[in-house]
Amino acid sequence: MFEKQIFLEGVDPLEFYGVNNTKIDLIKTFFPKLNIVSRGNQLIIQGDEVESDAFEKKFHLLLDHYNQFNVLSVDTIKQVMNNDFSQIESEIENSKEVLLHGINGKPIRAKTPNQRVLVEKSRTSDLIFAIGPAGTGKTYTAIALAVRALKNREIKRIILSRPAVEAGERLGFLPGDLKEKIDPYLQPLYDALQDMIPAKKLEEFMKDGIIQIAPLAFMRGRTLSDAFVILDEAQNTTLNQLKMFLTRMGMNAKFIITGDETQIDLPSVHQSGLVQAKKILKNIKDISFVYFDANDIVRHRLVRDIVNAYDAYYKKELAKKEALKKDKNDRK
Repeated sequence: MFEKQIFLEGVDPLEFYGVNNTKIDLIKTFFPKLNIVSRGNQLIIQGDEVESDAFEKKFHLLLDHYNQFNVLSVDTIKQVMNNDFSQIESEIENSKEVLLHGINGKPIRAKTPNQRVLVEKSRTSDLIFAIGPAGTGKTYTAIALAVRALKNREIKRIILSRPAVEAGERLGFLPGDLKEKIDPYLQPLYDALQDMIPAKKLEEFMKDGIIQIAPLAFMRGRTLSDAFVILDEAQNTTLNQLKMFLTRMGMNAKFIITGDETQIDLPSVHQSGLVQAKKILKNIKDISFVYFDANDIVRHRLVRDIVNAYDAYYKKELAKKEALKKDKNDRK
């Protein structure tokens, strides 16, 4: 008797097989002459060789659909098994503007004008600065682009980093070892990944080093090739830290640096490497700068009002300082 094994790498068995194996049992009904046994992430097919080959082709179509959409419905199974691909082709056509499909098939796309600019710039620039206020989707869009590049095999790994500068707090006072201290600070990066990649697959990626999340200091001395690299919260880097990070770029690498100039936690705004990079790198042809504003905010509607109110406050305070400075100079 002919026997073949198929391994389901990075697949959530519960989602793919269905509750109480309802989906895999449905698949089996289309191949009654085969003995199909599911054991975790392994399928064992026994029976006629020609029938087994036909099953394998159909099964890989289902796997491809799952890997693209992170979901496998009963309707999709029936359509594939009955060679009815019209609905699937329609789904693919409708998803052309979608960056990728997240958990449960959730479509993730650029929602605002400047998010779309970031997506467009990523096609032509290997180094992009995405600058703007909180809630504009800078980091989320960047991570979505990175995950898409990994899925499309354009790169071999994703590296996400943040400078270890805390918003008014100190890591030393947090309990635990270094990893336990740092992980909560890197949590926003984990959150975005968990929204886009099934838990089991994400766990495997991180275990194998395909996805790495680390503080900025851990980047020193490395050459980052065949990678999509994102530096978040770059407003809290110093000039030398940002220079160090940018010079890690190796062959076939894409870097996106995100930051919010209104949330600098360094002792002085003038120490921010992001602020200085805008001046130092502005004339380099292949480096792109994308500026987000309050119109790109995709969080609660109040966040936009809050950002606008703070912007108005900062402008008012700056005008006062300029007036005092002018008055002081006039008296001289």
